[in-house]
Amino acid sequence: MRPPARAPRRDSQARADDGPRRTGKQGGAAHGKPGGAAHGKRGGAEKAARPAGAERAAQKRRAATRSPDAPRGPSGRGARPGGGAAGRPPSQRAAGAQQQRRKGDGPRPTAQPDASLPRRSGRVALVGRPNVGKSTLLNAALGHPLAIVSPTPQTTRDAILGVVHHGPAEIALLDTPGLHRPRTELGRVMNQAAREAARSADVVVFVAEAPDPARLPRRVKESEDGPPLAPHPGDLTLLADLGSEAPVVFVLNKVDRLRDKALLLPLLDAFSKLREFAAIVPISALREDGVRRVLDEVAKLCPEQDFRFEPDELTDRPTRFFAAEYVREQILRATKAEVPHASAVQIERYVEPTGEGALHIDATIHVERPGQKKILIGAGAEQLKRIGTEARLRIEELVGRQVNLKLWVRVTPEWRESLQRLEELGYNKGEAS
Repeated sequence: MRPPARAPRRDSQARADDGPRRTGKQGGAAHGKPGGAAHGKRGGAEKAARPAGAERAAQKRRAATRSPDAPRGPSGRGARPGGGAAGRPPSQRAAGAQQQRRKGDGPRPTAQPDASLPRRSGRVALVGRPNVGKSTLLNAALGHPLAIVSPTPQTTRDAILGVVHHGPAEIALLDTPGLHRPRTELGRVMNQAAREAARSADVVVFVAEAPDPARLPRRVKESEDGPPLAPHPGDLTLLADLGSEAPVVFVLNKVDRLRDKALLLPLLDAFSKLREFAAIVPISALREDGVRRVLDEVAKLCPEQDFRFEPDELTDRPTRFFAAEYVREQILRATKAEVPHASAVQIERYVEPTGEGALHIDATIHVERPGQKKILIGAGAEQLKRIGTEARLRIEELVGRQVNLKLWVRVTPEWRESLQRLEELGYNKGEAS
């Protein structure tokens, strides 16, 4: 799949779904009135005007605090924190959509490769526990919010490939599900996908996270004498299970959590003693700080061979896969507790226009209990309309054209425990990419 050649057309009305609407239920979904959002301007509130002198002073302060390793966007400005990870809550999406368009709709531009250097191409698996920032790292490396991101553990269910051309190297990054102790058949399928991606990779990037300061003892946060930071027990288990065939780059993410970076030194030292790493790189994927160094280290480890993807090719997944993912992303943001884990999205109809028309998508959201269906639809179908509106905007940003999206909700009891249902929903296909 290639990035869009132009920005999507915008009509003056945000919709939960397009085409004829009716109240009531059909196919398990409730449809409300047209218009999932209020009429008016898009792009969020405008910035308040500031005097030129104050603006120049603010720019100097930002330049002084920006890390020299932070990648810069096409305009030469440093990327905003979290801007490329698509991790914003729904309340910030109106302004976020315009910010993403300013950053560009394709992979981050890189310098032309030196013709005298040998070409390298390799598959690189991003592995680690759930919620350590693997998807955020993928998006930061691509310069495009391809993978969905949310605070909910086990957001990623499939191995998702994103292609980065970095100097003389073509890096096929595989974002994998977080390895965890499975409680359902879906969990076991997710673990299998992650392990298969690691086994087939030329390079493995093991991602761990810096500890949350809120969970640290006060004496550690205040740099007083106390026990040094130690690896998470889950990281110890996963590192022991990793094979020794492929080189491993260790990435410690979320280092921006701690002001005193000296607290991280004992932690990095402890990890370095667990196994031989090709490189150890502390980063903040959310702030896109250190991501370029990760790519530098990985590029050196990729085997020498010709490129396998076109220069403008972003992923090997079809657009309809991401249409389902972007609907599920909005479910993860709009709901809590059991609903996000019990929801799956299936594309029933996907019709591409022959000319400049709209892309038509019908999708079914599967849940396991009637109560979950009621939560997803919401009073007056308002919840479902909000989910549809936000998902449609995300899909339009990806495909670069207008999208008509219809959503339905269906109760499919215990779909997470049925291998047949999982295969019907696109899981358990034995694919690593």
